[in-house]
This record gives sequence, structure tokens and C-alpha cells, in this order.
Amino acid sequence: MSYRNKTYVAFASEDISSYRLMEAWRENDKIDFDFFDAHDLYISRDTSKPETIKRNLRERLKNAKQIVLLGSANAKKKGSDGTSFLAHEVKVMAEFNLPIVVANLDGDRTIDRNFIPDPLLEADYYTLSVSFQPKIIQFALDKYVPGFASSSSTGPHYYKENVYAQLGR
Repeated sequence: MSYRNKTYVAFASEDISSYRLMEAWRENDKIDFDFFDAHDLYISRDTSKPETIKRNLRERLKNAKQIVLLGSANAKKKGSDGTSFLAHEVKVMAEFNLPIVVANLDGDRTIDRNFIPDPLLEADYYTLSVSFQPKIIQFALDKYVPGFASSSSTGPHYYKENVYAQLGR
């Protein structure tokens, strides 16, 4: 397997504007936020067959060391339906045992089970929910991700308010 050094951002197609905002955060010199985008690898065209797209998604996830899942009702629905590309991504994330930071698009700082796809909840998969803000997402990628593989934690987790306070939020 190739060296994993990328962040994979997973989202429902309806939430692409939030993904674009994350790209803008990364490019803004005044915002301390960075990620190595796994979407830059194995590009599929809109005309690609579903099997080709799924194969390319798997290859992208092979190169990912961490996931940011944009949490929304759409992500819950599509990630749980068993047929969408997001459902395929969720299945592969769990198969590869990748750390998943759920960035709640509505700004919630706690666990919102209405935003986490059912396969992750049913498997009691260790996830971390944060609000959709660059500082806390970066903090989660820096702190939660390194300890994920050695952790015995299960199920969804979140940071207490004191963590947000330390970050000036």
C-alpha cells in the first residue's frame, strides 16, 4: 500500500459548497488550516461508469490517512442508503479503519446522530464530531487522528467546551 499522507473529505453532493469553503480556508494565508486533499488523486470524469468511480474512490481512500466527513442530514441519508457513492466511501473508510472527524455543518459541537451514517453508528465506529470551523477541524486532525489506531474507544465522541475555549471559540 502506498504511503498514507492525505486527508480525504467525504460529503454528500448537496454539501459541495462546504467542501469548497474548506478549500478556500486552506488557500487563505490568514487562516491556519491545511490538508492534503486525496481528491487530487485518481480523477473520475462525470461520464465514468459507476464501477470506475467506485474503484477510483477506493484508490483515493487507500492514500488517505484521515477523513473529514461533512456531517449533514444529506450525508446521513446518502451514507446510509447502501447504493450511493458516499455509502461506498463510508464502507471503504471502515474497511480501511480510517479515523473519521465528522464536521457538523450546522455548527453543533456535540454528537449529532442525524448527521452520522448508520453503518458507522451500527458498527460503534470510533468517530469524533466537531463544529464546521477550521480551528477545531485542524485540532482534531492533529490530536484525535494520531491516537486513533491505538485507541480502544468506540462509538461517536466529541470535544468538551473547554477545548473550544482554548482555541478561542
